[in-house]
Parts: sequence; structure tokens; C-alpha cells
Amino acid sequence: MSDEFSNLTTVSCQKFKCSARGLILPFGIEACMSIQLRAVLYFIFLLYLFLGIAIIADIFMSSIETITSRRRKIRYPDPGENDKYLTVEVRIWNDTVANLTLMALGSSSPEILLSIIEIIGNRFEAGELGPGTIVGSAAYNLLMICALCISAIKAPDARRIKLYSVFMVTSFFGFFAYIWMFIVLSVISKDVVDLWEAVITFLMFPLVVIIAFLAEKNFYASKKIDMEEEEQTLILTPPDHDGTGSPRSFRKDELLQFLRDLGQTTNLSLEDKAQLFAAKLSESMHRSRMQYRIQGSRMLTGGKSLFVNLPDKLQEIYTEVNKRDSLVGHRTSLIARTIEEEDNNNNNNIDSDLPIPLIEFSTTAYAVLECEQRVVLKIKRRGPIDVDVRFRLDTIDGTATAGEDYVKLSEEFKMERGQQEKRITIHVIDDNQWEPDETFFVKLSLPEGEESRAKLGSKTIALVTIINDDEPGFIEFEESITLVKESVGKVEIKVVRVNGADGRVSVHYRTKDIDAVASRDYESSQSEIIFEHGEISKIIAIPIIDDLEAEKDESFAVELYDTTGGAQLGKHSRTVVTIINDDDYKTMANRMASLVQIDIDKLSVTKTSWGQQFRDSMNVNGGDLETAKAGHYIGHALAFFWKVLFAFVPPTAIASGWLTFFVSLLFIAILTAIVGDVAAVFGCLVGLKDSITAISFVALGTSLPDTFASMIAAKNSKTADDAIGNVTGSNGVNVFLGLGLPWLIAATYWESKNLPFTVKAGDLSFSVLVFSVCCVISMTVLILRRYLSVFGKAELGGPTIPKYLCSIFFILLWIGYLTLSGLQAYGHIKWQS
Repeated sequence: MSDEFSNLTTVSCQKFKCSARGLILPFGIEACMSIQLRAVLYFIFLLYLFLGIAIIADIFMSSIETITSRRRKIRYPDPGENDKYLTVEVRIWNDTVANLTLMALGSSSPEILLSIIEIIGNRFEAGELGPGTIVGSAAYNLLMICALCISAIKAPDARRIKLYSVFMVTSFFGFFAYIWMFIVLSVISKDVVDLWEAVITFLMFPLVVIIAFLAEKNFYASKKIDMEEEEQTLILTPPDHDGTGSPRSFRKDELLQFLRDLGQTTNLSLEDKAQLFAAKLSESMHRSRMQYRIQGSRMLTGGKSLFVNLPDKLQEIYTEVNKRDSLVGHRTSLIARTIEEEDNNNNNNIDSDLPIPLIEFSTTAYAVLECEQRVVLKIKRRGPIDVDVRFRLDTIDGTATAGEDYVKLSEEFKMERGQQEKRITIHVIDDNQWEPDETFFVKLSLPEGEESRAKLGSKTIALVTIINDDEPGFIEFEESITLVKESVGKVEIKVVRVNGADGRVSVHYRTKDIDAVASRDYESSQSEIIFEHGEISKIIAIPIIDDLEAEKDESFAVELYDTTGGAQLGKHSRTVVTIINDDDYKTMANRMASLVQIDIDKLSVTKTSWGQQFRDSMNVNGGDLETAKAGHYIGHALAFFWKVLFAFVPPTAIASGWLTFFVSLLFIAILTAIVGDVAAVFGCLVGLKDSITAISFVALGTSLPDTFASMIAAKNSKTADDAIGNVTGSNGVNVFLGLGLPWLIAATYWESKNLPFTVKAGDLSFSVLVFSVCCVISMTVLILRRYLSVFGKAELGGPTIPKYLCSIFFILLWIGYLTLSGLQAYGHIKWQS
């Protein structure tokens, strides 16, 4: 045994294995190292290079985000007033064009540059590493990233692709690109790429961009522009501005509403409240695919997050506020009790410009007393009324249960020609037993085959609340604290009746001084409120006296007492009204607004100075130590060298991000050249062919940031576009740009010498063919997921068992692709291209 071990570790300085594999590597010092040690060192170095590429790709993507997020101002007719215009902002870059050009280049730059560098470094002769990495990355992206994103979403939530026409165009070209590669290498001119073939391959890149752009604009479906969708790209409400005239990312009334929702959390500083509001804004903020890609890289390297991370104490409060908001939202929808927009606006809502009818609920919230035993839902139609429209309604349990609280509905209906509205009745079960107010949902959808004849509006889910009326209920204030300005005139305080609405009940109320004085700061009030049977809310109005003198904030209380009719007082039987001096109020609101804007600006990918870049690079989690976890410290320690090195890249604020774009692209090219050498030498040392090293180690390493980005997008975005919608586009761009450009360069070079550009099909053509089969199967599954209810009618998420089965199936496809490619490369599968 000792002899064998000795033989394995014997070092021969004469036998310098794999000494001629790379452009730069290996170094001569390796000659006296054992092969095993060199293999381990090269593997570690390869991983470290992938980490470096992830960090410089983060900077590269930040420059792309800065470039594509630029806006221009236009004047837009004010819909509220004639002869007036609003100044609004629109994005200069179209999302589809940005995703298929700069975004695809950003996410695939290592693979594309590897192919270009390899072919130029080989004196314009084709290699295996570049093309193999492109095919291997495509397989990983389509199969593994889809598998992870499908299972990343908690059941039964689901995500559908919104721009489906664009997805189908990019899916076709993502498949055709590899079929075209196979045809060029194995069919038209075997093992030779002619100049015209290289030109066509490269020109397919702009062709895909143009066709996808036209698909997004419904060029193939209709000549009319969908103005409703176009208007969503505009900022129709002019933004608020701070004292310097700079636009804010939010409106002040949103901030004030949040403060009211926050209530009496007296132990919070102004900075804490600003952080909480910034977190709320961050949750609802629109994110681009580039931002998710940047966040994916920073997760690997302990970098600064693009999402607001709250300290544990604030996170608990934030969670509690969100829970309370959802309860208040339900209660508000009750009181709206179908204060449905009576259809006196019906005629104005009919849009004759719509090519096909659009149907939706007239309102998304309904409430019904249990004793009424039915709720009537209204479905309205917009657009043409000269055709019949079929639609489907399905009830979904919330806290109310079908069969116990209401009669389940699951059937199709028809809106006759000429009808603008259809009323559907759902029966409610009155069980004469007390229980809390309960809810269920009604989903509006189109039957199969009806999608070409009609489309759905935005109101496709209705919430129905069954108000218990078997008990008199509890009476309480809706809010435990109310802030008012001194100049408001009067404060209106809402009193609600919950968990019952049976019979006529009453409650008395009275005001009580705290540090505000009745008759000087407000008018004292004491009276009785009467709730008739079924009534669930009342308003108390108390006049506020404006003495026009500067004074500190003052408060008084309003108390409920002495209920009648069997009703009881609820949890909030006392509310505190705080009268804020107008000047102090404005100062406090402006100060907090400034703090919130600072927190939001910290999330920006645009860096204004080298100093800021070095500070961020040298600090864990971008300097946010309070929310840093152990993973942040480990990632930061590993990536510290790369972070400091790449802090020398010009900030994105210079030249609108273009200087950062080109300098970071140069760094990626240098690192990619080294990766090509390291991967080639590593594969040689462990006995792997370049084609296998490319589709496994290199493809996996270059795709890791995309994996994290897609999973973050799947969880945080409302659609599946940012998670998997760009995968097919990137796969096509990899071939058309990553192979088209180096093929064009090399074919032009050899054409000038009157010699053919030889590209051996060999292992590559087999790998392409296997991937193409996997591509067809996986795309078929994604299409089935979109249309079959067993999968939740969505590409991602859905019911637990089906989503995990799909994920496992996709993983098995990827393993099958690697296995078959490996067996063929080593001669176990006979293949002649």
C-alpha cells in the first residue's frame, strides 16, 4: 500500500503534464508539483475566478441598469382637466429590447467572451471550450433554473408569464439557434463554416430583437395600440419634490397614511419609522431583471443588498403592521359594502376602441349580512356589445367554507349580445350560530376557446365577506390613535361594529382632556351613537379650534361607554386624538420624508464616486452591519480582493454608465481569458475532455449568479417574466452573438486567405442535438403548466406535488443531457456527425 501511495505522489520535474494547454498558464513553477496537487489548486483557482466574474458582472449589470433606466420627460394631456397637460416621465429603453441586448450581453458576457477569446487565441481556429460552454449554459439555464424557480414559490401561489407573445418568440429562437448550429456544422457544409453562414448567424441577433419587440407591441395580433397597457408605462401622477426640487420616490400622503397605520409605537425614533416606510416602499417597488441579477451576485459575495433589510426589532414591528393592515383592509372592504360604483358611469366606461369585449367585476370587494342569504356579483363588459361572451366563475374558500357558510359556485355563464352587465347570485348559508366575520373569493376566468373572442380586465378576483349577524357584536374605534393638523376644522373618527350586526344597539361616547383643553383646543362632545340592525360603522365628528398661535402638540381622548342592546365594547374602546401644530407637522413630515428618500437612494445601483465604491467594497453588507449575517461575513472575506480591485472601475454616475460598461467589460474579458486557461488545464489534469469541462464546470460556474437572480425574481416578482422569461432569449443570444461574432471574425480571416474555416462538429453536434430534444420536452411541459389547472395554470409554483414533480423532471433532463454527452465524448455512444 505504501509503495502505491509513493508512486501516486512521486513528482517528476521532467514530465510537465498539460504544459501547452493554455494561452497564459501553466507557470513553470508547477513543473515540480504533483498532478493531484495541481488539480486541486486549479479547481480552487477556477472557483475563485468565478467569484471574481460574479463581482465584476455585478458592476457591469449596474452600468446596464443605469443606462436602461434613463427616462425622458414628455407632456401628457391631463385626463381630469381640459386644455391642461401633465409633465410625465417615460423610459427611453424598451424592456424587451433592453433584455435581449444589454441584459443578455450582461448575463452571458463570460460565455460570449470565452468563445471570442478562444478563437482569436487559437489563431482563428475553432476550439471546444467556448461553444461547449454556450451549449452547457443553455442547458443549465433552461433546465436547472426552471426547476429551481418552479419549486421556489410557496404553494399554492403561482407566477405566470405576462409577455407571453415575447416569450414564445424568444423560445422559438432559443430552440432554432441550436438547430441552426447543428445544420451549419453537420448538414449544409460539414465541419466548415462558410462566410455567409457566419453572417446569417450574426444577423439573427438583431432579427430576434426586432421580432420580439413587435410581438410585445401586439404587431401580429392587432394594428391598434392597447392604450390601457401603454398608459401603465407612464407615471401619470407627477412625483412629489423635496425642498431642493429633486423628485421623491413616493408621495407624502403615502408616508402620512403609513404613520397612521403604524399607530402608537412610541419607542420608535424618526429614523426607525423612516426605515419601516422605506421597507414598505421597497416591497412594492418595480424591479428589473438587471436588479435581480445584481442581487444574485451580491448574495454570493456578501455585498450590499438592493432590498431593505430591517434589524430584528424593526422586522417584528413591520410584520405586525402588515398583519394589522390586512385586517383593516378586510374591514374597510366591509364598510365599502359594495358602495359599488352604481353604473351611472356605465356608458362612459364602454370603450368602443377595444377590438374584442373586455369583462371584469364591477368591484373587487363585496359584503353581505348572513341573514340576507345571498350576495349579487356584477360582471360588466367594455368594448363591443354585438357578440355573446362566455365566462366562468369559481368560488375559492378563504376563512369561509363552501357547504358550511356559502353554496359553492363553479360554472359557466353567458353575457348575451347587447348586454353590458350580468348579475350572478351566490347563496349564503344562515346557520343561526355566532361565528366571526368570514371571507371567500370568486375568480373570473374565460373558458377554453374563448380567449380569442374576449379578454379579462384587471378585476378578476372578488372578495366576499359574510358579516355575522347572529350576535349584537362588539363596538370599538377603528384606530387607537389619530393625528390631525390644527387647521383641519374637524376630526372624523370611525366607530365600527364587528363580529355581529344583529338588532338595534347603541353606545355612548365622551371626550376627555389630556393636555389639550376643551373649548380652547377642541369642542367638548358627549352623545349617543345608534346602530340600526345590520349597520356596521358610524362617524363621530369633533370640531378642532385653530387659535393661530404656535404651540406644542396637544392630545385629547374619546371614550366609548355604556352599550345597550346586548352589544359589548371591543378592544379599542378609547382613541387618542393628537392635534399637531401645522408648522411642526410640516417640519416632522419633511424631515422623515428626507430620511426615507436617503434609505431608498441607498438601494440605487448608481454609484456617484470612487470613494463610495471603496467604502462599499471594504465593508461587510455595504456597511450595514446591523443586519449582516454570518453568510455576509464569509462571502465578504472570500471576495475582499476582488471587491477592492474592481472598486477602481469608474462609477456609474460618470457618462451615464457607459464608461463603467466598457471598463467592466474589459475586466470580464481578462478574467474570462484566464478562466479558459484554468479550465483547460484543470480538465487536462483530471482527464476530462474540453467539451465535458465546458458543459459542466464552466457552464455551472458562469451561471450561478443567474440562478440566484431567477430564484429571487420568482419569489418577489408578480410574474414569471423576470425569473424564466429571459432564459430563452439569453440562450438564443448566446449562439447568435457568442458564436456568430467569433465565426464572422474567423470566417472573414480565412476567406481572405482563400481557405475554409474548419469547425469540427464532433462532440458539439451531439451535445446540441441532445439539448434540442431536452428543449422541446421542457418547453412542452411549461406550456402544459400554463394551461392545465392541475399545475395551477402557471409556469411557476402551483400545487405542491405537481410543482415538485416538474422540478424533479427538469433536473433529470439536465442529468440525462450531461450523461449522454459524456458517454458520447468518451466513445460509449457511437456518433458520426
